[in-house]
Amino acid sequence: MRRFSWRRWPAFVAGLLIAVAYLWSQAPQPRPLAIPLTCSQGDCPVLTGAPQTTGLRSGFVRLKPGETVGWHTTGKNEEALVVLHGKGNALIEGPRGAQPGMPFVAPALVYIPPDTRHNVENTGSDPLEYEYVVAPAKAQ
Repeated sequence: MRRFSWRRWPAFVAGLLIAVAYLWSQAPQPRPLAIPLTCSQGDCPVLTGAPQTTGLRSGFVRLKPGETVGWHTTGKNEEALVVLHGKGNALIEGPRGAQPGMPFVAPALVYIPPDTRHNVENTGSDPLEYEYVVAPAKAQ
């Protein structure tokens, strides 16, 4: 077995950078899309990140009366809920546990900051339908 020669290190790094640049240039680039919002029930992903987008994800949610989406967080991402039909409550958990809910009625937009545990519940008698949009948060 041949030993690694440190004299070859610059050539190795240069070759590695060229290979990475080539692969990066071959990666599919995001392109404009038009996607119908069809979902029989529950949570249906629409945009799933790369290669469709550079980090944006989205989906369509339909909740029956009394249903919740379940407690979750989007980590370091921020989230917007575009409420299309129905009414509900955005439950937000703060440093001292669950906070009073934020009621909403369609049409509405609900914003969830990064690192925020939350849940959405349908408080109406009709289905609650909304599109969620999750994007990497970037400090300004």
